[in-house]
Formats: sequence, C-alpha cells, structure tokens
Amino acid sequence: MVSTFLAHDLLWGMTPEQLPADAPSWVIESVSAGQPVVVRRALSEANQIAVGVRGRLREQRYATSMAIEAIQRRVQPEALCHVAIDRDLPAVRALDQLRPLLDGCGWVWGVSGSAGFELASGFAALHERSDLDLILRTPQPLSRARAQELVNILDTAACRVDMQLQTPLGAVALREWARPARRVLLKNARQACLVIDPWHSREQAA
Repeated sequence: MVSTFLAHDLLWGMTPEQLPADAPSWVIESVSAGQPVVVRRALSEANQIAVGVRGRLREQRYATSMAIEAIQRRVQPEALCHVAIDRDLPAVRALDQLRPLLDGCGWVWGVSGSAGFELASGFAALHERSDLDLILRTPQPLSRARAQELVNILDTAACRVDMQLQTPLGAVALREWARPARRVLLKNARQACLVIDPWHSREQAA
C-alpha cells in the first residue's frame, strides 16, 4: 500500500512482540526501551507501515514493518524545529545557528536523523561528529539558484548539514539539486531513479 505517513516521521507503539522472530538482540532492546521507530521509504502490506529501528551504533539500522493500529504517537520533523536540548555539540549549535535563517526562508522545514530522534524522544543519539540532517517541504519547485543559496547558508553552520527536499514525487538531496548536473537522484517508496525534474518528471535515465 502507499502510506499516508511520511518518511522521517517518528512513531511510538512498536513492541518486541511485533518484531520478526530473527530480529537482533539490539533491536529488541531498542524497542523494549520505548524508543520510537522511523518511517522509511518502502511499500508495505495493507494496514502496515515500513519503519526502521535505530541502535546505539551508526551501523545498527533494522528495517521492519509496524501495524498501523499499534501506533500510539506520531511526531513529524517540522514539529521539532524549535525543540531545544541542553547539549554542547556541533549539531546542536548548528541547529541553533540555522533556525532563524530557515524560519525566514518561506518553506516548511524540519529536523530528521539523529538530531530529530533525540529532540523527539530524549534518547541520546548525537555525538561530537554527528551531521545535522534537515528536510525541506517543497510542494512547489525550488530553483537551482535558490538551492545554491540554501547550500551557502548551511555551509556556515558548526557542522556538516545535509538537507533533503521533499517533493510530491519523492526526495532529492539539496546539494545534488544545487549542482549543474542535468539529472538528479529521486527517491520514493517505489524506487530510486535519475530524473530531470524532481517535481514533474518521472523520466528515468537509460
């Protein structure tokens, strides 16, 4: 089914009983601790939503599905823009620095990745070398010139900042769209493909 939930949404309600029998022990521990799962871009069966479980380590990511009826709470990235945490880390400083600039850009933006996970859940996920991951809701086309302006703003931050443009057809990396390459990689629940226009074109590279 095509889910009404959006990639990067955080969901609460997953229990160890919902996990596959062969789920790694760290996955069971994460879910047992009450951590949220994150919606991922993948098709799922009826009444299910494709999600991912995060572990303590960067390589600990586990793809599974969750029953929609089990969802108790949902937090979207844009709800985290003005949530503060008292941690002196580059990603936190970068978010504090960029917040007023992004608030004035005219687009809806949000926090995803490790920063979003920690802001929403209170579980420590950031460290000194963490990047800051952001999303920008772009229902209407964003020009490449404007994309480059945004990249220039992000590059003033205290750490590396990666932003995804969320278009009606899927997601594309801001930095990739800001480059002069004719085609860019568009990711959605069905596939990842090279397109000319991530807002209107479904054309795939040969």
